[in-house]
Amino acid sequence: MRALVTGATGFVGPRLLRLLDAPTVLSRSPERARQRLGPSVGPVFKWDPLAGPPPAEAFSGIDTVFHLAGESVADGRWTAAQKAKIRDSRVIGTRNLVLGMLQAAARPATLVSSSAVGIYGNRGDEELTETSPVASDFLAGVCVEWEREALAAASGGVRVALLRTGIVLGSGGGALAKMLPPFRLGVGGPLGNGRQWMPWIHVADLARLSVHAADQAGISGPGNGVAPEPVRNADFTTALARQLHRPAFLPAPYFGLRLLFGEFAQVLFDSQRVIPRVALETGFRFQYPDIASALRAILTVAA
Repeated sequence: MRALVTGATGFVGPRLLRLLDAPTVLSRSPERARQRLGPSVGPVFKWDPLAGPPPAEAFSGIDTVFHLAGESVADGRWTAAQKAKIRDSRVIGTRNLVLGMLQAAARPATLVSSSAVGIYGNRGDEELTETSPVASDFLAGVCVEWEREALAAASGGVRVALLRTGIVLGSGGGALAKMLPPFRLGVGGPLGNGRQWMPWIHVADLARLSVHAADQAGISGPGNGVAPEPVRNADFTTALARQLHRPAFLPAPYFGLRLLFGEFAQVLFDSQRVIPRVALETGFRFQYPDIASALRAILTVAA
């Protein structure tokens, strides 16, 4: 596989790069990316996702593109300006990437593009698979547009796989890095009543699933990038507290988090019981299928 990766310096990117052979990287800051990623990557090209397509030479010899780039939805309050950044980084960035792919002298055969389970919205106890209807809130709308731009590559004969990721857990960053401080102080707890379902995945499994989606010619369209055993928030809280040997009995009320995070707080309380049907039906084997084994592996490394 001759791969090109966007978003390589994010939380998932370095894990994916370890599974690839000298991949090409697109970055706003090539010098900084090269310093952070080290000698295991191939060429690093400068690309501003909002400014236009990547340079044509970036696609030379490339057969697979992994598209991870996008503004974090959890950084800062959702002001109008921040929501525009979240949308534009995904929608316009993907549009420009696909334009570059379609203009390449030799088009890549496969695009594995990130999406998110936010496309399903708040669905209570409903079991959600890749064929479930999508929602109409802000994040769902962003995901719908994001996926539409990625799927435009199919018009040029490119196979497009869309990985709808859940909460990505791993050491050294991601969602867990923000959760750990209060839990380590013994003041962690469930969000509200803790009944909401949390779709999650270990970062190592997400990187492996990305490569699986690239390798399996029969995978196209959406695939849920989540572990096969979603958990309720209260059960996740209990598992995390047990692994840290700390209590976890102080529920975080919606009102307080709304004051702290603004509109984004609602996302924390959404319930999404997402199942990775495509991954399972195409033979993918999760290294961390349950939350206890995932947290044990992550926190052992973090310790």
